[in-house]
Amino acid sequence: MLLPSCRRLRAKLSPMAPDERDPSKRPTAGFLQLMGAVFASFFGVRKRAAGERDVGTIKPLHVILAGILGAAILVAAIATLVYFITRGA
Repeated sequence: MLLPSCRRLRAKLSPMAPDERDPSKRPTAGFLQLMGAVFASFFGVRKRAAGERDVGTIKPLHVILAGILGAAILVAAIATLVYFITRGA
């Protein structure tokens, strides 16, 4: 446990902005931003700046859940496409 004076000194010397020190004050990613990041990672087309922005705003649990949802959507889309292609044969 740090003394109050040590906390103030640490806050002054910290290179991070005040909102970066407190995880509860960080902005969180919206649903569309999260799904966009997951689909871009499926296909491997993600810009470095977008990836760095997402690291600070997307929570790991949300990425896992969005990945499972994204995989289910991708499998359903491929299965539907195969169904329509083979139906005419």
